Amino acid sequence: MDTKKGAAKTELQQLPRIGDRVSFIYVEHAKINRKDSAITVLSSEGVVQIPVAMIGVLLLGPGTDISHRAMELMGDTGTSVCWVGEQGVRQYAHGRALTHSSRLLEKQATLVTNQRSRLEVARKMYAMRFPGEDISGLTMQQLRGREGARVRRVYARYAKEYGVPWDGREYQVDDFTSGTPVNQALSVGNVALYGLAHSIIVALGLSPGLGFVHTGHDLSLVYDIADLYKAEVSIPIAFQVAAEAEPDTDIESVTRKKIRDVIYQSKLMERVVRDIQKLFGESEDEHFEVSQLYLWDDKEELLAHGISYTEAD
Repeated sequence: MDTKKGAAKTELQQLPRIGDRVSFIYVEHAKINRKDSAITVLSSEGVVQIPVAMIGVLLLGPGTDISHRAMELMGDTGTSVCWVGEQGVRQYAHGRALTHSSRLLEKQATLVTNQRSRLEVARKMYAMRFPGEDISGLTMQQLRGREGARVRRVYARYAKEYGVPWDGREYQVDDFTSGTPVNQALSVGNVALYGLAHSIIVALGLSPGLGFVHTGHDLSLVYDIADLYKAEVSIPIAFQVAAEAEPDTDIESVTRKKIRDVIYQSKLMERVVRDIQKLFGESEDEHFEVSQLYLWDDKEELLAHGISYTEAD
């Protein structure tokens, strides 16, 4: 007697293309199980059945329990899983990437290991912060100086707008409470952006450690990407929180919830994906398809695997 439960494993060529899937589904305070070829999400509002092959990334927020059978199904269908904080503001762990293809990862490695292409990507990152300005002739030193001046202006602008005293960015990593309310809120907001960037980077199959502006750290690309959004997300929110804070305000909790709401309302996740594609020279309509496995060759471009080659070959 056949005791196997659920549907048979779907062949890769039968799976929906990444571009045809729902990019992200976020779940919190729920129990996730499997029913045939779908996952079931049980919460206080009832039960929802989701065809898992149509999901690009499942984000598991606080209070989620997921069964082994559900994880097995998502592995079979190529669905990525990330364990995150509220609305993805922190990245705790992840399963596999959104794609079986290493194409985007190889492109990242190629771009970052060539000085000319690395500088080109870094300039693109800075250009996103200086819309309408021609920075094509600036060196990295000049770009860093201009970025530093821009950030100082942003701090001064929001300090004036919210009436918050500002003496500069000061904080101690090992002593969070020693900072001023605005510096505490900035630390929390920035960490939230790092978590968001990290979850998207690993979902796309990229290496978090291969950065273009930052280098030498296992999260260099995370810092690169998060820095693109601080001036419009974490900085204004930090000054707003500091301006509204009472003596008993939980700065960390309030800031994280405000960041969460902005991420959701502005659809920041979708924007980050598009921006990464643009930085790496990918068009928005290109999909991260499941690809075949090849053998690398120093003379030929690619060779088929699964063949017993001879020396003559």
